[in-house]
Amino acid sequence: MTRHRLDDLLAIMARLRDPDRGCPWDVQQDFASIAPYTIEEAYEVADAIDRQDWPDLRDELGDLLLQVVFHAQMASERGLFDFADVAHAISDKMIRRHPHVFGDVSYDDLDAQKAAWDAIKAEERAAKGEAVDDSALAGVSRGLPEWKRAQKLQERAARTGFDWPDPNPVLDKLAEEIEEVRAEFAAGADKARLQDEIGDVAFVLVNLARHAGVDFSQALRHANAKFERRFRRMEALAGASGQPLTARDLEAQEALWNEVKREERRSQS
Repeated sequence: MTRHRLDDLLAIMARLRDPDRGCPWDVQQDFASIAPYTIEEAYEVADAIDRQDWPDLRDELGDLLLQVVFHAQMASERGLFDFADVAHAISDKMIRRHPHVFGDVSYDDLDAQKAAWDAIKAEERAAKGEAVDDSALAGVSRGLPEWKRAQKLQERAARTGFDWPDPNPVLDKLAEEIEEVRAEFAAGADKARLQDEIGDVAFVLVNLARHAGVDFSQALRHANAKFERRFRRMEALAGASGQPLTARDLEAQEALWNEVKREERRSQS
């Protein structure tokens, strides 16, 4: 069996994009149309890791690599850069940002290393001609998922000392923000007000996860998986009894939900 190499993947992508002999769908794509798939594949990688499904992780990493190759091929067609340029750029960046590994620099601790990392990134932005930004929040990408950007902003602020000492005041703040949402509902607030207050709740939730040392995205994935598992079991129980879930009122559905939870507790005991 032939073992394909990276060069083979690059050739496959080039053929798929060939205007005369390629795949019509692939030929029609551009950076904007492919970007959502790139994001989706990154989440698929995270999901495989979360499930510890290593064969699936291999496949998902391949799918993510294909996204990089796809973007590089489109860039090459436009004379912007090619895959070799991408590989060179990230290699150069990693060497430049790790002088303690590839040079003779040493750091006293991880905090010093993180500070140096930020300083190097600031130098890189200056070299690109970007406006000087001395804020502790400088360089936090606006392209991140908003929950991740919230976490990054909080981490940067914490380095200046602007942070709660432990999770307890974060819990108090969360209760305060939830009460504010409740008050907006009671007052008949418009969508803009509710969006603002619910955003505050989400921001504090990310902060709580940070203080707990919990990855917010992973926690939400677990919650989604738990809900899906329980809901599907509710559907199965309802169907087995001869009365589908949609034919039951909310009280009866809640009873099924609680039965599923009891089943899980029994199986875990």
